[in-house]
Amino acid sequence: MKTWKVRSKNVRRPIIILVAAILIAYLLCLPRNIFKGTSYSTVIEDRNGELLGARIAADAQWRFPPSDNVPEKFKAAIIEFEDRWFPYHPGVNPVSIVRAAIGNIKAGKVTSGGSTITMQVIRISRGKERTLWQKIIESVLATRLELRYSKRKILALYASHGGNVVGLEAASWRYFGRPPEELSWGEAATLAVLPNAPADIHPGKNRERLLEKRNRLLRDLHKRGKLDNLDLELALDEPLPIEPVALPKDARHLVEYYSKTSRGQRVRTTIDIHLQRQVQEVTDQWNDEFSITGINDLASVVMDVRTGEVLAYIGNADPDRKRPGSDVDIARSPRSTGSILKPILYCSLLQDGEILPNTLLPDIPVNLNGFSPQNFNREFSGAVPASEALARSLNVPSVHMLRRFGVPKFLDILRKAGLTTLTKSASHYGLSLILGGGEATLLDITSMYSKMSASYQATGRETTRKGDRLNGFPLTDKCALWHTFEALKEVNRPDEMDWHLIHSVRKA
Repeated sequence: MKTWKVRSKNVRRPIIILVAAILIAYLLCLPRNIFKGTSYSTVIEDRNGELLGARIAADAQWRFPPSDNVPEKFKAAIIEFEDRWFPYHPGVNPVSIVRAAIGNIKAGKVTSGGSTITMQVIRISRGKERTLWQKIIESVLATRLELRYSKRKILALYASHGGNVVGLEAASWRYFGRPPEELSWGEAATLAVLPNAPADIHPGKNRERLLEKRNRLLRDLHKRGKLDNLDLELALDEPLPIEPVALPKDARHLVEYYSKTSRGQRVRTTIDIHLQRQVQEVTDQWNDEFSITGINDLASVVMDVRTGEVLAYIGNADPDRKRPGSDVDIARSPRSTGSILKPILYCSLLQDGEILPNTLLPDIPVNLNGFSPQNFNREFSGAVPASEALARSLNVPSVHMLRRFGVPKFLDILRKAGLTTLTKSASHYGLSLILGGGEATLLDITSMYSKMSASYQATGRETTRKGDRLNGFPLTDKCALWHTFEALKEVNRPDEMDWHLIHSVRKA
């Protein structure tokens, strides 16, 4: 008896170790990220999730980054078509495997694999050949995947990585020109049958066979109560797509920017797609007029002054014309600041008490160590109030103001205000800084002016809530800001374009 107990212990120990090893191997057999290394398209969306544009993945596939959202119509269609027992099985459906084996034996060839949706997710992630041994491995890994993820997550993985145009979202945009959530029953059923044989069936090939498979699926959904009679009738009448649809091309330069900085990611921007299209139309119209005079590049940035969010972004007008340079993102390209910094200098001097709006400034010929600034019209006005000098954008008084304020001090103000391109020393720019001697981007300039507005409007509590947006912004005196904005309302452009005559423009 004693001997038997010793032998039992000796036998049990290896068995326990073996079982533990198998269990550990099973728990570790599935990588944490089963789609690691998969390349995705760069997808850029507006603030509400509307597609602005996309760039193809590195492997030349339209494969959108995974989404956890699977629309109900596609969910019902894909489960009915691919794996009716998906909600109930543990990753493997023995009945389907046996049925597929019997069918293959009768046909004398492989006609069905009996794979579940979970097994197909494993197969897609591994990219291995379809062999019996691989099928066994897929079965084991499928049960492990079921322990890791919910059915909803597994279905989302399948929807994101399966299909002809890879994934539901990419296919929905490419074949129907809209997001999956807006698909009809006929469209959802079409995409559900596409992954079954992508090499043989797609909307532009074997259309009769595709239509037959789609309609059969629709009728099956009707039998199971997913579609009523009217839905079935309407879905059966829907035509198949003829060829791929072009993806949206809104905010092209912004999409291109993110395709380089956030490649393979889904980026939710602050763009309002409806405002974006309106601004694009207006910008293109102005570009048509300016191009007559030889001005071919035009950019626009619309920003919410309360939040600093970019609502519309036109890097360059009308890129479809393919003129030289139309692909250049002017909004992010450093350009001469021209006279755009004069209001900042004026506000800085007011804030420091160096001038008042009616302070007289000299507008006379001057030579400052070889630097002789001229006004746009080559004329001089003698002595002019500071506010008028700003409204008329006079160069000579502006140079005198900068000389009084100091170039190093003004350069520090500009950098704190957000101009990132002024990287050289104050001596490099000199007094010409106020006349366009430095470069800035439209994006930085727009942000700086939006902060001026936000700084004027914000209470102390709002300033704290906005955090980094106004943190460190140097123009904070509301009186100085108010006088600056009042002077700007009287601006008369040198090219004689009077904003008072434009009916769509009004005072704030």
